Amino acid sequence: MKTGILARYREHLPVTDSTPPLSLGEGGTPLVRAERLSAVIGAEVWLKLEGCNPTGSFKDRGMVVAVAKAMEAGSRAVICASTGNTAASAAAYAAKAGLMAIVVVPAGNIAPGKLAQAIIHGARVLALQGNFDQALAVVQELVARHAVAPVNSVNPDRIQGQKTAAFEVCDLLGEAPDILAIPVGNAGNITAYWRGFQQYHAAGQIRRLPQMWGFQAAGAAPIVQGKPVAEPQTVATAICIGNPASWHGAVAARDESGGIIEAVSDEEILSAQSFLARAEGVFCELASAASVAGIRKLAREGRVPPGVRIVCILTGSGLKDPASAVAGVTPPQAVPAELERVERELGWS
Repeated sequence: MKTGILARYREHLPVTDSTPPLSLGEGGTPLVRAERLSAVIGAEVWLKLEGCNPTGSFKDRGMVVAVAKAMEAGSRAVICASTGNTAASAAAYAAKAGLMAIVVVPAGNIAPGKLAQAIIHGARVLALQGNFDQALAVVQELVARHAVAPVNSVNPDRIQGQKTAAFEVCDLLGEAPDILAIPVGNAGNITAYWRGFQQYHAAGQIRRLPQMWGFQAAGAAPIVQGKPVAEPQTVATAICIGNPASWHGAVAARDESGGIIEAVSDEEILSAQSFLARAEGVFCELASAASVAGIRKLAREGRVPPGVRIVCILTGSGLKDPASAVAGVTPPQAVPAELERVERELGWS
């Protein structure tokens, strides 16, 4: 069996005989039928569990291509701005490749689990007094001045790798879904999925193209508002971006597919995360839950056609930021190790 997306989808990727066969086993993530969510929505809903990638998020798909191409070009170091997942992925793949990784993060706006990943993989981490958009601007200036390869989604190789998830969705279902629901932050992922569906359609692998339904957090919804957000705010830190690098790609995906890009509130995101964990057994990070929050919202508004097939992209694992998931929850209190007391606590006596 071919391991990793460079091997599995080689003919669809910009690789050559000189591209190193880099892999941490990325791709091949589960596509799970969400029975209870389907009943709520009135549609056939599937969950693509991208948190099952090696570093716990979809970023690994694009990062393996970007880092492999950087190696091919003779780069000795890679750099990125990140709210967390890109930093973790860049650090891991750079470590695997023997390259230096430099990550610039917005101070105080990165989940500890993601920061820990970047640190443990040996990346040089710089915490910037500013938001993600300011961090990305600094990275772009550094790239212009120094011999370091950028691995944010402004790097087209990232988009090339991320599109492989669209291939997998089609391979697993046997056809494209009617609707692909996806969180939108820096907007590289919705851009990549649409490119993947288009490429598979052009190759005759699928007969139709899906509508692309993108969802931003209400406090960080520049595409919805039609203008950059200077100070984006949301509990879903991975999509807390006020001026997406792939803005035009996201709009093209929306318009060309006849889809939508809308906003969901932090309350709707938190509720969706809790619902998935309790009803489907899937613990995703908050940003991931935006896709499910979006289709739940549209279902309440009567805007989801009955019986359609929807794939929701869950971009990362909930273990990336467990503190947010249990914020405000009273921790369990210790009770004596006595059968009667345990039964009483459970209401069984």
